[in-house]
Amino acid sequence: MNKNLNAFFALIIISISTLFSQNIQSPSTFLGYELGTRFTNHYKVVEYFTYVSTSSKSVKLEKYGETNEFRPLYVSFISSEENINNLENIREDNLKRTGILKGESNSEVAIVWLSYNVHGNEASSTEAAMQTLFELVTKKQDWLKNTLVIIDPCINPDGRDRYVNWYNQIKSTPYNTDTNAFEHREPWPRGRANHYLFDLNRDWAWASQVETQQRLKVYNKWLPQVHVDFHEQGYESPYYFAPAAEPFHEIITTWQRDFQTQIGKNHAKYFDKNGWLYFTKESFDLLYPSYGDTYPTYLGAIGMTYEQGGIGAGLGINLKNNTVLKLTDRIKHHFTTGISTVEMTSKNTSKLVSEFKKFFDNSKLEYKSYILRGEENKINQVISLLNKHEINSYPAEEKAIKAYDYYANSVKTIQTSSKDLVIPINQPKGKMVKVLFEQEAKLSDSLTYDITAWSIPYAYGLQGFASQTTIEANKNLLISKEFKNEMNTNSYAYLHKWNEVSDATFLGDLLENNFNVRFSNSDFSLEGVHYKKGTLVVMRGENEHLNNFDEQIVTLANNLNTKLTAVTTGFVESGTDFGSSNYSLIKSKKVAALAGEGTSSLSFGEIWHFFETQLKYQLTVINSVNLNRTNLSEYDVFILPDDYTANKDELEILNSYLSKGGTIISIGGSLNSFADKEGFALKTKKDTLDKPKPNLIPYNQQEREYLKTIITGSIFNSTIDNTHPLAFGYDNFYNSLKLSGTSYKLLENGSNVGYFSENTKNISGFAGSEALKQVPNSLLFGVENKGKGQLIYFIDNTLFRSFWENGKLFFANAVFLN
Repeated sequence: MNKNLNAFFALIIISISTLFSQNIQSPSTFLGYELGTRFTNHYKVVEYFTYVSTSSKSVKLEKYGETNEFRPLYVSFISSEENINNLENIREDNLKRTGILKGESNSEVAIVWLSYNVHGNEASSTEAAMQTLFELVTKKQDWLKNTLVIIDPCINPDGRDRYVNWYNQIKSTPYNTDTNAFEHREPWPRGRANHYLFDLNRDWAWASQVETQQRLKVYNKWLPQVHVDFHEQGYESPYYFAPAAEPFHEIITTWQRDFQTQIGKNHAKYFDKNGWLYFTKESFDLLYPSYGDTYPTYLGAIGMTYEQGGIGAGLGINLKNNTVLKLTDRIKHHFTTGISTVEMTSKNTSKLVSEFKKFFDNSKLEYKSYILRGEENKINQVISLLNKHEINSYPAEEKAIKAYDYYANSVKTIQTSSKDLVIPINQPKGKMVKVLFEQEAKLSDSLTYDITAWSIPYAYGLQGFASQTTIEANKNLLISKEFKNEMNTNSYAYLHKWNEVSDATFLGDLLENNFNVRFSNSDFSLEGVHYKKGTLVVMRGENEHLNNFDEQIVTLANNLNTKLTAVTTGFVESGTDFGSSNYSLIKSKKVAALAGEGTSSLSFGEIWHFFETQLKYQLTVINSVNLNRTNLSEYDVFILPDDYTANKDELEILNSYLSKGGTIISIGGSLNSFADKEGFALKTKKDTLDKPKPNLIPYNQQEREYLKTIITGSIFNSTIDNTHPLAFGYDNFYNSLKLSGTSYKLLENGSNVGYFSENTKNISGFAGSEALKQVPNSLLFGVENKGKGQLIYFIDNTLFRSFWENGKLFFANAVFLN
């Protein structure tokens, strides 16, 4: 009788719950228009997710952050009511599988995370997210008994609303399907990127953006077994879904490969039934670690990218096959793959969680420890990055070990010390450590979608070692991360080092607070301490105009947790005294950068982000359409982003600015404005490319033949003239991330501050055989004097994606020391 009553009450509860779910409004009903007949602003998407979470006991909504433009970031948890009530236990159980938490996992609930709209103008996926939420809550409760679905409906709200607001302002009524219509030609900077115009799909590993930093905190709390990143591509392209293309990184398991294929076959079943076009195993590889598919993959998930044709399609557009691609179609396709992914997760929960647990066994990895050695602030930058990913690191114990030396390219015996940083493989995220720190990733195929080199020791300018020995932590070492300077009212001057980008932040603060600051043009010694070129010297006698001189400079330094050295004399022991002309006065700089049509929005965004978040120094942005109406002589430094090419009139403006004493910093493709032009020293290097040859390459081999002429993000060792102010703070060599196969001759008139020597070669990453021939004896950083001004050439972009930290001081030198 009791069993019957229990069954009866359970049936009533299920019936009430089902009825409750059926009463939830669909997105179309809630919004007041059919999904796909207009684009939904982000705040309305949030309203719908909030509404469902308050209407269903199977949903929990959590705010995890806020964008630069103050839009909220949310994730939604969807599962059975029982699972939602037990979320914390499910989370802890899952982390026990990884070893992050101690103990055995007692549940078999798989976690699938669906991420939408990382690129703002790939806008169909957020619409599909609402439909997917509705379907799961109202019709797919059986799948949710053993599955937790996490939906991030919009990773990039700032970019999405930039696109949606523009489209809603200019679209025709009814919408125009003509490919030439304005509504299909989005203006600069377009909605793809976030506020700072960064591509958030390339930021997972580097976490330079606030959206990524906040997302990682919640992602690392859950570590799903399946993660999908929803995208769009050109509107003529069919739908793309897993399995991915080669190259796969070597740590990706057989299971991760196989289950991608199983999911792809399940998608294909639905697409075949509807006659929808699709492709797999092409274009989108699994190598570069900072994508929304690779980063989760390196943390044990089945990480996948889904791509719907549709960028620029608006509400509908004519295709070459005489059909119209509608937003409603795009939503339907993303909805189908999303639901299919949840279906496959639910059907394979046991296998998913067991294989996920196996992934975190790192015993077969060759190296057991990675060791970093170098400048303390650079080490601290790496620690900060690792903390964002919850990866452990610690000071080394003193020990003699054998290790592979990245610089020497050989195994040797080294003596570790407490100043060395150890990143052990024996931790849950050991495979991610391998990916981020390995000197070179193995390539099963050279045809890749992105850069092929990123090793952290090179990116941060640190000496790197890899050892097969486990190195223990130095438990006796107490690390103090806070440094407090004290005022010395008897000091003659305060000195500050100059060897990494935070030093430039301090200089910027000094200049904006009206300090007179000088830098040394040569090494010197004082009071038993050796100081290198570039050292900042702030003398009391030159700053008598400042009230509370000591208090102000000490406060600025303490705010940045950076060390000042007070000295009581300007009479040096070696080198030149502080009154010498060898100490150049640094004037406050008024800096401008070009933006707008004709420039790379990503490159401009990197400049903008660098000034606002790292230098924290005023930058004036000039729209390219207003260049001929701008008095550039008001600015000391003018920065040209990548991809900009000056026309004849603009080149005259720039030349006039230079002749009157201005400084131009030219990055990447903007060098085309000056290369091979009369009156400029920069010449393109075309030693072998100038020789025309008949094209006898078979058509189906031409794409791979083209690879011979390109460099896709490869690391080259360069020679640096560190006697030049542009290179102060550097050794006589520098590992540069080369992003292009274009090379330039060494300057005959000017300073070759950085260059690739005759014997240079790439030390990590792919470079085409023909492109490699152009690199030796080519320019990296150059300075050309023009009239009273100077033109500074950056062949490689040191601000690229804000992750090549070791290159940023070159840029700061160009702004402040030249």
